[in-house]
Amino acid sequence: MGKSLFIAEKPSVAKEFAKALKINGSGSGGYIESKDYVVTWCVGHLVSMSYPEKYDEALKKWRMDTLPFVPKEYKYEVIDGVKKQFDIVKSLLIRQDVDTIYVCTDSGREGEYIYRLVEQEAHVEGKGRRRVWIDSQTEEEIIRGIKEAKDLAEYDNLSDSAYCRAKEDYLMGINFSRVLSLKYGNSIAGYLGLKFASVSVGRVMTCVLGMVVKREREIRAFVKTPFYRVIDKASLLDEGKGNIEFEWKAAEKSGYYNSPLLYKENGFKEEKDAKMLIGAIGKAACEKEGNTAVPKGKVVALEKKKEKKNPPLLFNLAELQNECSKLFKISPAQTLEIVQELYEKKLVTYPRTDARVLSTAISKEIHKNISGLRNFSKLSAFASEIMEKGSYKGIEKTKYVNDKLITDHYAIIPTGQGIGGFDKLRSEAQKVYELIARRFLSIFYPAAVYNKVNMTLEFDALFEGENGDKKESVESFFASSKVLFEEGYLKVASVKKSGGAEGSLTKESDTESDDNGSDEQSSSENDAKLGELVKNLKKGDLIEFNEFSIKEGETSPPKRYNSGSIILAMENAGQLIEDESLREQIKGSGIGTSATRAEILKKLVNIKYLALNNKTQIITPTQMGEMVHDVVAFSIKQLLNPELTASWEKGLTYVAEGTISGDEYMGKLEDFVKRRVDNVKTKPIVNLKKYFDYAAQFYK
Repeated sequence: MGKSLFIAEKPSVAKEFAKALKINGSGSGGYIESKDYVVTWCVGHLVSMSYPEKYDEALKKWRMDTLPFVPKEYKYEVIDGVKKQFDIVKSLLIRQDVDTIYVCTDSGREGEYIYRLVEQEAHVEGKGRRRVWIDSQTEEEIIRGIKEAKDLAEYDNLSDSAYCRAKEDYLMGINFSRVLSLKYGNSIAGYLGLKFASVSVGRVMTCVLGMVVKREREIRAFVKTPFYRVIDKASLLDEGKGNIEFEWKAAEKSGYYNSPLLYKENGFKEEKDAKMLIGAIGKAACEKEGNTAVPKGKVVALEKKKEKKNPPLLFNLAELQNECSKLFKISPAQTLEIVQELYEKKLVTYPRTDARVLSTAISKEIHKNISGLRNFSKLSAFASEIMEKGSYKGIEKTKYVNDKLITDHYAIIPTGQGIGGFDKLRSEAQKVYELIARRFLSIFYPAAVYNKVNMTLEFDALFEGENGDKKESVESFFASSKVLFEEGYLKVASVKKSGGAEGSLTKESDTESDDNGSDEQSSSENDAKLGELVKNLKKGDLIEFNEFSIKEGETSPPKRYNSGSIILAMENAGQLIEDESLREQIKGSGIGTSATRAEILKKLVNIKYLALNNKTQIITPTQMGEMVHDVVAFSIKQLLNPELTASWEKGLTYVAEGTISGDEYMGKLEDFVKRRVDNVKTKPIVNLKKYFDYAAQFYK
């Protein structure tokens, strides 16, 4: 009986496999061996696609007459810096005494591609091949993965998808970058006073550039519009407890219902109209009760109810990157690097996942993860409480477990292991781990319960026309409050933001004034007061008001993307959707993948097409980025379309699922590339100076 060879993606992972298989050795020779097993590793990619000049030396120089470049057969080569390790891996793969190969690269499309390229270039034949698919690097999970390893052929569709993705990026990058550089490089260089300029284009990165430029131009074009809201205040509480604010809205009985004078339903475009409303309410009071009368509002609706808010779904990579950007001001690339480190230290499960739920299988063993967190001092009390109460039982019947929403891996959760090394982690990694652990434990706690109050008052109003005619109406003022009654899961979900402020894992966006100018802090104060007020009120009561005021606000421009929100927008095909439940409903049509989005953003910053503010994580285009955007917009506009880019990604998913073949996909792709390149070649050069001038004014 021959030996089994285990090939991992990185040396650190290989050592974990060796440990699980009880193999001793340093691995100084590029592998670790025992009587029955050999463990070796790649160092990331060992093989890459060859540049065009490897097909023909004449292709090294960029020329229009050599485009489009679409090879009939693709060439690959060993990467220079890792040739030594490739030779070691190759020698092991073809060794006579090795009869079974266990593929242990990362469990995903890219990991599959890394191994398949090595096998292809090593010309492996006549070996049994098994695929190890694991969700964490704990010894228990590694042993399970080995025992349940499937024939590698079952992953051929995933492999096809990986090859198609690489060829797609290769063809679009080389062809579109070359044709646009040849066509417009001199225009850009001349405008900027450079010797030369190239145009870097990519299937996903150009689309992301387009999203950021579009948002920036929407902000520039935005014109602030003032509006005026009418507020009434009542001093109905005990002395010293302050006023309660009610806000006017144009309800159906209002004299302003559907009026063109309104900005939305709760404000006026002109201050004079807001003043007229206040005057009309005063006139009605005087008409009924004399000149000194104080307007009285009648309580026509008073609703008191309890509202529940359940814990949010677990983290996938995009959600984690977004949360880390908001809370800790760290970039998606940094977050991925950190969570990968946590994975390799056995602290969390596989990070490059799109799922936000658990599998049925892991839900049956989830008590082990929770139990392990009793050793994590910061959250030990919560983990112990969950174990003692048994609140993890029945989790498989909740929304947090759904096999249909999982493709490759379930959500990112703590393994409950490796906690002994927590104190040795850098501070950012400690924060990210705690964030993941808090989100995980929160799903085993009950919903937070709020006392919610909605109250509506009606005032009579009397309007006098220029001809002395009078018109009566009924004007409505509203107030609502939402006060926490039972903390539920929030007691574990709270997490410290950078700078010491406390945030919640349920918060979807940073606090700021919204479109109607409301202020969250004063609103929360009003909540508590209203809750106290309604204890002494009932429907039909009359309340005296002697203070009406006008609050001026102004419309707000769209928000710039930050490094987290751009990741969410990429996940949702170019839409920045802040509502968590809505994000889940439309998921599955993303731009890029969880494994690639951070790297794409990082590349755009590195090539200086985008600028990233490290302190705020706000993203803006650069002048060069805008110029490249305009070149693409006039040449291959389709590359800026998020829906089209997402459809290519969806096509790769279909290949992975076996719905379409790799050949079908490549046929459509090659046709797209050829047609677009030929169109650019034959189209007259567009004079883009006026567009370059427009962008230039915004840069020093």
